[in-house]
Amino acid sequence: MNILIIEDNQSIAEQLIDFLTNQSFTVDYAHNGKLGLNLIREHHYDVVILDLTLPDIDGIELCQMIHQQSSRRIPILMLTARDSLSDKIMGFNAGTDDYLTKPFEFEEVAVRCLALSRRHQLHSDTQVQVGDLIIDSQKRTVTRASVNINLSATDYDILIKLAQAYPRALSRNELISSIWGDDCPDSDVLRSHIYTLRKAIDKPFSYAMIKTIHGVGFRLVES
Repeated sequence: MNILIIEDNQSIAEQLIDFLTNQSFTVDYAHNGKLGLNLIREHHYDVVILDLTLPDIDGIELCQMIHQQSSRRIPILMLTARDSLSDKIMGFNAGTDDYLTKPFEFEEVAVRCLALSRRHQLHSDTQVQVGDLIIDSQKRTVTRASVNINLSATDYDILIKLAQAYPRALSRNELISSIWGDDCPDSDVLRSHIYTLRKAIDKPFSYAMIKTIHGVGFRLVES
């Protein structure tokens, strides 16, 4: 699970990062709201842990901005010393999904993050859309510009991984690990599938969506 912590108290942030990392979470950290927003635009997060009191942007306002500016719904766990009912109502009205008052137990933060991620996955739309590309994960169908595209099972799995990660890039190792695990046939198998994907997804259309990020991997782009 990928988690972003937006918290201006460095001591609390460091302790949270250490605990969550030891629980096998992948954690990024922003010490203010502006940096947090930039990270959300560039990366895929399963949960955002958001402090209500930040030096540059009020947490309530930032919560609203995250939902307004994100292409997908990101569950938000709000952390705050404000424990009145009116503060909690204000947070939920702004779009927070859960609320934890300080001081808190780190184990409870981890459990709530897991619960938020699972709940979000259960209620997520079965369709993933990037530009004019639409993938229906329930029907396992792919269309681009309303044209049906037939893909092999492996090509489909690679494409949906890229779409779910959008707009960030996935490294070659991430793709190989998520598709084949430890049973990858050979080093050129991913390259072969990217080639057939491009023939199906990019070649018949006005612009290419599958972009190579040199030294990193691949990501989807819009026009």
